[in-house]
Amino acid sequence: MSDNLLEIEKLNVDYLLDKGEFRAVKDVSFNIGRGEIFGLAGESGCGKSTIAYAITRLSKAPAWITGGAIRMDGQDLLKMPERDLQKIRWKRIGMVFQSAMNSLNPLMRVEAQFHDVLYRHTGCSRQESRARGEEMFRLVGIAPHRISDYPHQFSGGMRQRIVIAICMALRPEFIIMDEPTTALDVVVQREILEQVVDLQRNYGFSVLFITHDLHLMAQLCQRIGIMLKGELVEVGDVHQVSQAPLHDYTRKLWNAIPQLPSKPHLSGALA
Repeated sequence: MSDNLLEIEKLNVDYLLDKGEFRAVKDVSFNIGRGEIFGLAGESGCGKSTIAYAITRLSKAPAWITGGAIRMDGQDLLKMPERDLQKIRWKRIGMVFQSAMNSLNPLMRVEAQFHDVLYRHTGCSRQESRARGEEMFRLVGIAPHRISDYPHQFSGGMRQRIVIAICMALRPEFIIMDEPTTALDVVVQREILEQVVDLQRNYGFSVLFITHDLHLMAQLCQRIGIMLKGELVEVGDVHQVSQAPLHDYTRKLWNAIPQLPSKPHLSGALA
C-alpha cells in the first residue's frame, strides 16, 4: 500500500464565462500522505478552494474539471460514477467549509443535522445518531446537551467546532479544511487548531488545510504548497518553505507577515 492517501496529478479546472474559458487551476500536482497535515496557501482567488471542491467533486457551474487525475488509494475519483462517489464523500472524505453559519441549516436543530449525515451513510436511528453527536460534542469541547439547540444559539467559534464535529462523525480518513478559522479572533483560532491537532493525533486522519495565513499553517502543517494564479509554485516541508523558500512569491508572502520577538507554536502541533 502506498504511503500516499491522496494523489493529485496535473489537475485543471476551468470556469466557463461569457467571454470564454478561464483556467483557475493549472496542471496542479501534489500528494498527501497517510496521517499527514498538508497545507495549501496563497492569496484569495488563487485556486485553493477550487481544488478542494474538485477533490470532492462538488464543483458547480460555471466550474468544470477539464483534466488530470485525483486518486485516493489508487482509485481515480474523477472517473468514479456518482453513485460510488456518494459512498466515499463524507464517509471517507469529509470537508469543513469556509463559513460555519452557512454550513449549518438555521431552521434545524443541530441534532437533526447530525442525524441527516449519519442516517444517509449508516442508516442509524435518531437515538444512535444523537449518541454519536453527543460524543463528538464532547470531543470538540461543547456540552453534549446543547446538541438540541439551533445554530444561532452558538457563538462563531462554537459553530465552527460543530461543523468539525459533524465532519468527524463518520470518522473519515481524509478531511479538507477550507479556511476553518476565518473571521474568528486569534484566541478562538488557537483553541480550534489545537483541537484539530488533538483529533488528528487520536484518529490518524489526513488533512488538507487551506488558508491564506502562512503563520497559522506553519504551526499546524508538516508540508506546505504555495499557490499563485492557479499554479502550484512551491511544495516542501514546513521548515524549508518557511526558512529557505525557493520561489520569489513565497518569500514575499513570508515577508508580509509582521515579525514578532518570538513565534509561539501550538502546544500540540505536529513537528
